[in-house]
Amino acid sequence: MATKPTISLDHILSRLADDSQKAQSLLDKASNVLLEPLETGIAPTPYEVVYQEDRVKLKYYKPSVPIKSKEPLLIVYALINRETMLDLQPGRSVVQTLLDEGIELYMVDWGYPSRMDRYQTIDDHVNGYMDNVVDFIRKKHEISKVNLMGICMGGAFSVMYTALHPEKINALITTVTPTNFDTEQGLLHIWMKHIDVDNLVDAYGNLSGDTMNFAFLLLNPARLMIDKYVGFLEHMDNKDFVENFVRMEKWIFDSPDVPGEVLRQFVTDCYQKNLLIKNEMELGGQKVNLRKITMPVLNFYGKFDHLVPPEACEQLTSAVGSKDTEDICLNTGHIGIYVSSKCQELFAPKIVEWLLERQNKKTSVKKAGAKKPAMKKTAAQKPVTKAAKKTKKAAAKPISKVSRKTSPKKGRTLKT
Repeated sequence: MATKPTISLDHILSRLADDSQKAQSLLDKASNVLLEPLETGIAPTPYEVVYQEDRVKLKYYKPSVPIKSKEPLLIVYALINRETMLDLQPGRSVVQTLLDEGIELYMVDWGYPSRMDRYQTIDDHVNGYMDNVVDFIRKKHEISKVNLMGICMGGAFSVMYTALHPEKINALITTVTPTNFDTEQGLLHIWMKHIDVDNLVDAYGNLSGDTMNFAFLLLNPARLMIDKYVGFLEHMDNKDFVENFVRMEKWIFDSPDVPGEVLRQFVTDCYQKNLLIKNEMELGGQKVNLRKITMPVLNFYGKFDHLVPPEACEQLTSAVGSKDTEDICLNTGHIGIYVSSKCQELFAPKIVEWLLERQNKKTSVKKAGAKKPAMKKTAAQKPVTKAAKKTKKAAAKPISKVSRKTSPKKGRTLKT
């Protein structure tokens, strides 16, 4: 016996009519939005190119408020995609937040590698371009050290640089930076362990940006090729949403090629041999020893990062020689750290607070250790002879210095 339907035909037809009306209303509003002029420009914060070498440029952002930091902050982005991610849109700009807090800021623009860059190595970028940029900043500001912040692959380069040139770095900040590649969390790490990078580089030279984009889409095709465009159709009547969507698409598909030899060494030495965290990687004939990183280290990573999972990031602070280290795990993915409105409230302000806190500590220590001014000789004082000085020096007992370093709680997760 046929069962009687529990939902009436009238109810079904009513829902269809309502859905049709909503769809028509959405399309009418979306037409108005899409036909109007849209503000979709990227990197709106003004900057000046103060140094250039080959394709590599150094951007300088001068804060609009009094400068609080004694050492400027240099940001090094990855060779994959562009540094404009940090200044993607008004209101969600890491660059602008840092400037508003009085941080003097420089950022490396790696440019667009061409066939002539095919044989450039990691050493050329770390001990070549990066070292020249750091020396330029040091000379310009007449300082001995700068603060360094690296992002993703640029973070790995920054770790390498700091280990090789610790005398030039005041503090190191890493964000979504892979240093331990012995993990199978995330499809990218699995692929890289088994890819024949020698055949790839020998056949094609540089790895094209289009090829990388396609590979990244395949890491999560349901979300990156279906869900996000369904989401766009559902919100295309919202002008702010549409503008932000277009900005992100512009950034995603603005992908420079990666120099062939950089790719070969990064895949072989890092992904396949995991030499960096083992202190066995070599650049320019020198071992990259993470124990030489003795300055303060702040390490950010994303809990839901499918490209650089927490397992790839969280060992850095225990591998370096510094006792002043801090791990911060944010409840977001690889890009959300820089564009999520909730992360914006935590990420850049934390960097400013952390840098200024250590700057103030250093200033206090210097003041406490300053020598008292020598007293003027009076007529009653007898001159001290060289022999008397030698006797006095020999009798003096050595004083051992005890330096105290704080190590904030590691593995802290900030909810967003």
